[in-house]
Amino acid sequence: MICFFTSSTMVPDTLNLNPANGFIHRLHLAVPYPCRALYVCSDPDDWEKTDLYAAGTAEAMERAGFAFTEFEVLDGRNAEDAAALIQSAQFIILAGGHVPTQNAFFQSIGLRQLLRRFDGVLMGISAGSMNSADTVYAHPELEGEAVDPDYERFLPGLGLTEVNIIPHYNTLSGETLDGLDLFDDIAIPDSNGNVFFVLPDGSYILSDDGRQTLYGEAYVIADGQMERLSEDGDELSLEDRAKT
Repeated sequence: MICFFTSSTMVPDTLNLNPANGFIHRLHLAVPYPCRALYVCSDPDDWEKTDLYAAGTAEAMERAGFAFTEFEVLDGRNAEDAAALIQSAQFIILAGGHVPTQNAFFQSIGLRQLLRRFDGVLMGISAGSMNSADTVYAHPELEGEAVDPDYERFLPGLGLTEVNIIPHYNTLSGETLDGLDLFDDIAIPDSNGNVFFVLPDGSYILSDDGRQTLYGEAYVIADGQMERLSEDGDELSLEDRAKT
């Protein structure tokens, strides 16, 4: 399986794929032409939003030169068909959205087990990238979650990577939730004993044949400290970094 773990795939306020850091080029090298695609939702019950975002993703990819023999959606309407849909897909897209809601849906359909037999290309977008981790860091994002003692910040994920991603640094930096700074008061304290990779939109991690490569600007949060890891245009092997 080849995996692209992204923060966002789009140029802001457009229906165009973001070419930054060679993203479209590398996606073309991996995704068959044409292909059978499957868009996996973040909220199984919000059919209108799922259909809207699925259609937008398909349009953006077609504009960028991709082609589909099928572009199907997996959500609550056809969850019982999950195994067959995944088996027939060549390219799977994990949508963005609310991490715990998507995580619960993934667990309900046994997606972790179903993906063990998938040997195509997978692309995570925001929450989809976050839920791809073995153990997911679901940082609070909705009002009340940051101060809720029962909110679970670590969840079982799909096991496609050991990397924990925090997306959208370009928009989340400096933002607050429940009166707490998202990074200084939430993510950085949560990093004690953990490592989080923080990606602005336009950066991504490519996992191919057991190697994970970071493309673009990124930051790392570990053991209560945050530092810049790379610049826009950079290419960094996460395996080589782990050895240093």
